[in-house]
Amino acid sequence: MTKKMLIICGDFVEDYELMVPFQALQAMGYDVDAVCPDKKQGDVIATAIHDFEGHQTYTEKPGHNFMLNKDFDKVDPNEYAGLVVPGGRAPEYLRLNENVLNIVRAFDADKKPIAAICHGPQLLAAAGVLNGKKVSAYPACSPEVAAVGGEYCEIALDAAITDGHLVTAPAWSAHPMWLKQFVALLGE
Repeated sequence: MTKKMLIICGDFVEDYELMVPFQALQAMGYDVDAVCPDKKQGDVIATAIHDFEGHQTYTEKPGHNFMLNKDFDKVDPNEYAGLVVPGGRAPEYLRLNENVLNIVRAFDADKKPIAAICHGPQLLAAAGVLNGKKVSAYPACSPEVAAVGGEYCEIALDAAITDGHLVTAPAWSAHPMWLKQFVALLGE
């Protein structure tokens, strides 16, 4: 099996949800490519840090700048063992890009592991891959999961859920469980 991993991101992707899997998967020996539509290797995207500070929703602060390491236009889903979809505001934008949706659909059609966290399931919903699946996400995304035939699972913020080849979680605090379940699907 290939040791290549793909992360699809966009400007204002959640900082931790991009950086942690990018680095953790590299530490496990994976060659990880981070891409963004309309961007090339060496381009920089902005990230955001979302926090839970007692308001009705999360707050947002500027995160780190992140340098992409592959051209989006050169992505071939056949080269990768799995797909990571971080959250933040990026999935809101990414779900409007047919090329991104086709990449997600290709991973789903081949039953390759897909890990989505926070708002990441918005992209999976738009790609039409959640029907009949148990899915977690940031709670505000639950109507989208249900609207496409997925079963939204309300779980603890530090938990994750696996259904078939999909691993989902509600927030970055679930990284340990989310990554553990994703890597198990990869056969590690």
